[in-house]
Amino acid sequence: MSRQANRGTESKKMSSELFTLTYGALVTQLCKDYENDEDVNKQLDRMGYNIGVRLIEDFLARSNVGRCHDFRETADVIAKVAFKMYLGITPSITNWSPAGDEFSLILENNPLVDFVELPDNHSSLIYSNLLCGVLRGALEMVQMAVEAKFVQDTLKGDGVTEIRMRFLRRIEDNLPAGEE
Repeated sequence: MSRQANRGTESKKMSSELFTLTYGALVTQLCKDYENDEDVNKQLDRMGYNIGVRLIEDFLARSNVGRCHDFRETADVIAKVAFKMYLGITPSITNWSPAGDEFSLILENNPLVDFVELPDNHSSLIYSNLLCGVLRGALEMVQMAVEAKFVQDTLKGDGVTEIRMRFLRRIEDNLPAGEE
């Protein structure tokens, strides 16, 4: 019985490492394809956005999470359910703005940066920028326009990785007249 449980853990670890290495190969290829880090950052964000737009359906189906009533509840679901489900980590939520429209996700351990060291000539690369795009894309599909950006990164010598989230507006459904 314990052998079976051990295999499951080993399989998840192997999947995680494969994902990390595959993501690293993707970023490496983007660095070769684009002239500068800003273009790579934009491309990672765009790719993440497209993933988020599609991933939200899987998340809602698998998590059985209902509609969030405010941005604080959304933050809790992102940190405690979504990150746990897809990356196996639970970031802490800190630095709420007085208005309650901004917060930070602190990732003590970012699985995307395992085995990674940024070369000196890529100092402005935001290696994990895909995550910001995923957050924006997924939240847009549930009628929330947000801004997501990295403000700290362990790859750049910071103690933690910090993603700053800012609520911009609620997106209204534009239904044709007479439909609800």
